[in-house]
Amino acid sequence: MKRNILSVFSICALMGLSGCNAFLELDPLDKVSPDQLLGTEGGVKALLANIYTMIPMEDFNYRPNTGFNQRGYDGVNETTNLAFFTDEATRSDGGTGIGFEGFNYWPYSDIRQVNVFMQNVEKAKAAGTISTTEADRMISEAHFARAYMYYGLVKRYGGVPLIDKVQDDDYANGGPAAVAVPRSTELDTWKFVLNECTLAAANLPDATSGSDVYRITKWTAYALKSRVALHAASVAKYWNEAPLAGEAVNQKLVGGMTSADADAFYKECIDASKYLIENSGKSLYKPTPGTVKEAATNFQALFLDDQNEEILFCKAYLDGTTNTNQGHSYAQFNILPQVNPGALKYGRFNPMLEIVDLFEDYTDDGTGKAAKIITRTDGNENTYITNFHNMSNSSVVNALMNTPFVKYDNLYQPFEGKDARLLASVVVPGSSYAGTQIIIQGGFIKDNNSYVAYSNESTQKNGKTYYALGAEGETMFSGFNNVNSGEDANWTATGFGVRKYMPEGESVSPDRLASTMSYIDMRLAEVYLNYAEATVENGSGQGDKDQAKKYLNAIRRRAGHTDQIALTLDNVLKERRVEMAFEGKRFWDMNRRREFHTEFSNNRIRKALVPMLDLRGSEPKYVFVRVNYFGDETRGGRTFQTTNYYRGIPNIATNGLVQNPGY
Repeated sequence: MKRNILSVFSICALMGLSGCNAFLELDPLDKVSPDQLLGTEGGVKALLANIYTMIPMEDFNYRPNTGFNQRGYDGVNETTNLAFFTDEATRSDGGTGIGFEGFNYWPYSDIRQVNVFMQNVEKAKAAGTISTTEADRMISEAHFARAYMYYGLVKRYGGVPLIDKVQDDDYANGGPAAVAVPRSTELDTWKFVLNECTLAAANLPDATSGSDVYRITKWTAYALKSRVALHAASVAKYWNEAPLAGEAVNQKLVGGMTSADADAFYKECIDASKYLIENSGKSLYKPTPGTVKEAATNFQALFLDDQNEEILFCKAYLDGTTNTNQGHSYAQFNILPQVNPGALKYGRFNPMLEIVDLFEDYTDDGTGKAAKIITRTDGNENTYITNFHNMSNSSVVNALMNTPFVKYDNLYQPFEGKDARLLASVVVPGSSYAGTQIIIQGGFIKDNNSYVAYSNESTQKNGKTYYALGAEGETMFSGFNNVNSGEDANWTATGFGVRKYMPEGESVSPDRLASTMSYIDMRLAEVYLNYAEATVENGSGQGDKDQAKKYLNAIRRRAGHTDQIALTLDNVLKERRVEMAFEGKRFWDMNRRREFHTEFSNNRIRKALVPMLDLRGSEPKYVFVRVNYFGDETRGGRTFQTTNYYRGIPNIATNGLVQNPGY
């Protein structure tokens, strides 16, 4: 991983300076007049850097409840990740909800700044302050930022007011009424975003280097267009899976799109993806591993090397302990107790059993089907124990004692031979992290058929002491410490930790905001999957199915699979989930495909896996218990309401906009 580099949003990088000090000695932007900034190319680039900071990337510092670029300490929300609002993962204390809780975003002051920037760059170009080539490039970058902002709006609210110019003259000539822009239809808003992507691509370079390395390229714009078009197509196709009613629907401010619109958007996704794939020179990172172990090593390394050949857009960080508002705390919040360097909060990212169960093994039978972790001899892997935390409940005791468990010699054995992406994305029980064997054990079963769970009691057998959580001291194990109370949130409550994006093998500071791993917002594998999904989903025969199948299987080949699976919707969606787990895609995928309300209906309770030491035989063995995740169970489950596919429009009392259904 690259260290001591400036953020993609860094002013110094955009200005092309050899060092930061000269710029940092200037007055802050709010104390420098526009004329001063527009008088030099460096000043204009400083304005551009400010535009980059406004791009609503849902990165390590995104907090759905509080917004973007959130680095201040706020107790609970600081450790929140987008994956926790889905069936991918949860925060260890179970405190986050499901679906749209928060997620508000109304960036019209930022959009105005983008519009002002474009206007000022045109003035600077006319004055000869900057070259035509550089000015056109900057304007394309501003179009990209504006596209990203409006994408952030339309995926939350549907149709919104489209403001693509500075309104000062309109206000001067017509007063407030002249600048009161109504909501556009959802269809027109999606079209606007896609057109902004096209305008962005027009004057961007094919590649960047040196001090410009984190500025966007033409391929970044095409990657965004691919993503946006697929999102729009899915909403158009699946709107009727969760139809809404009301004035916003009547005016087509939400919904109102047809199957023809869906196919038109699928075509835009296919075309943008195809052009990028065939012309960008990008490739999958280390696409042909020799072994599964190599595949796992490569996949893990992909997320720690921000200049590899697969990346299309990323955000880098400086150590925030010495550079104000630069770093993040992903490593500190999520590192497991056994390898914690001294962080106050740790072990907070807990993958759910549902995502772990989705990964394959290496039978390579050409089906591509998920292979659940084997826990029972009767093959019934769809039964889960309820109220497992209640050790005095006789039904729980009976369920545990009567389950025909497979008995394993060690904690890691059930995960041997699993898809390399699982082992590179998730810390499973018994695996190694930075040379330390990770002990995730939730209890033991005694000779008398009683059990202890979620508490580190000890017992004796044959002169040996056994601990329910696998070891005596709290720094010696990583799972289930007092899970039942919800107080010790630094130990996994689901049976798993996160490995993706974790800087394994590097020295980790215990300080908040000291993490500098880059956040990868767009990479080629997503574009492959976008192309495949759009090809399968459109109703007009668009896209090359043979090519889509090649892209799908190329991703699998990089994961160590040697078979060729069919191009089916189920296969594409399953590959998308395992390839892009914990990258913020699952939340929006369920939203755009209108799957949230079916995935989370009737108070769904997500699942956990509790390894236990079975002491009932002559030799202790490990069994793995499928249980209801306590964080959902104690809250009565999770349900997604269909009205939550859109957020409520803010400030309608003053802006006069039509409100969305249900608000």
